[in-house]
Amino acid sequence: TTLLCLTMFNFWKMGEWNIDFTHPLSTSLITITLMMKLGIAPLHFWMPEVLQGTSLKTGLILSTWQKIAPLILLYQMSTEFNTNMMMMTGLLSVLIGGWGIINQTELRKMMAYSSIGHLGWTLIIMPYYPNLALLNFIVYVIMSIMMFMTLNKMMQTKISDISMSWSYSPPLLCMMMLTMLSLGGLLPLTGFLPKLLTVLFLAKKSMIIFTT
Repeated sequence: TTLLCLTMFNFWKMGEWNIDFTHPLSTSLITITLMMKLGIAPLHFWMPEVLQGTSLKTGLILSTWQKIAPLILLYQMSTEFNTNMMMMTGLLSVLIGGWGIINQTELRKMMAYSSIGHLGWTLIIMPYYPNLALLNFIVYVIMSIMMFMTLNKMMQTKISDISMSWSYSPPLLCMMMLTMLSLGGLLPLTGFLPKLLTVLFLAKKSMIIFTT
């Protein structure tokens, strides 16, 4: 619906239905639409509440499958977007994703803010190294699938319930904790690799503020 409204606005302003990605207005409109679909800050407010109100299986689809199409569009048009805007929204998403998880007791909301943070990392590197952004997203999708499937198997939605799951299935609990740490980017787990590569690439570009 948002994309349709923005297409109508583009027709009103430009006088044509085709979206010309060389024009700043058209590029900005499609970027806003894709960011809203992905749940990237500052258009992220719908995601934590929606994910909290859904089942774990639906949350898995919202966090992974529904993000593939808009991210592929971003990947294909990464050279046309405003680099500064993508960097700033990516940085804002990383900060909001990190702050949102603090003192969070609901696991589904934690996964929502984790999604916002990971997509922020993806957006930061997208204008410079789209393939690395794609790697970042693939690693996030794999870890999210593992996390949601584990939570669904254990039937847990709150952090307070995790301690009672040890007697049910110790291996599942261990896998869930490792996946959670990997989502946090802890060394030497898989989630640390894309962040390390992103920081190294930004350091080579002398973007010290973003790397810190």
